[in-house]
Amino acid sequence: MESGAKAAEPRRPVPRLYLVAPAQFSRAADVLEEALSGADIAAVLLRLPDGDARAKYDHVKAVAPSVQGRGTALVLDGCPELALEADADGAHVEGVAALATALAKLKPGRIVGCGALGTRHDAMAAGEAGADYVMFGEPHAPGGRRSFAAVSERLAWWAELFEVPCVGFAVSLDEVNPLAAAGADFVAVGDFVFTDRRGCGAAVAEAARRIAERTA
Repeated sequence: MESGAKAAEPRRPVPRLYLVAPAQFSRAADVLEEALSGADIAAVLLRLPDGDARAKYDHVKAVAPSVQGRGTALVLDGCPELALEADADGAHVEGVAALATALAKLKPGRIVGCGALGTRHDAMAAGEAGADYVMFGEPHAPGGRRSFAAVSERLAWWAELFEVPCVGFAVSLDEVNPLAAAGADFVAVGDFVFTDRRGCGAAVAEAARRIAERTA
């Protein structure tokens, strides 16, 4: 693939955090406010609760001020139509087929990210199609998560060759620094942040400190 390849250049900027909210949690707006107070967060991936279309719409509108009011992008997990209807900043979809549909609905005005990319070919196809970012290592992808070594290798390969940003999904605080060092432009943090006994704001702050260690 020629058009997505890049020439040698200085190391990428320090990665930013990408917060993945649980699908079901109470006091969602308040909890997200606390998490977002912990550090600079580029985007929140909002996993939608069970229920009908109206319940999902209401959930998005309830949390949007807490996220977008800080200048943080609100990205919905799937549902590109709802992203438009509820005025979210974009959608994250799984696989190249779903990406094509989302791009047609949301571009050029909104973000479209893509995960569940099982092969290098799938990742390159997503980048070529116009994804704003690709994600590697998400635990809920079809077929389960690959080994941490495999996720790190995929990030390093992508960061070396392509301009499209990549997201490395950390499933624990211990993975944050290694994913940043491997070449992630963004490090996704999810459930472990919201179950941390110190509170989600403290967990986010520690994740940010661990990213900063990448440059030490």
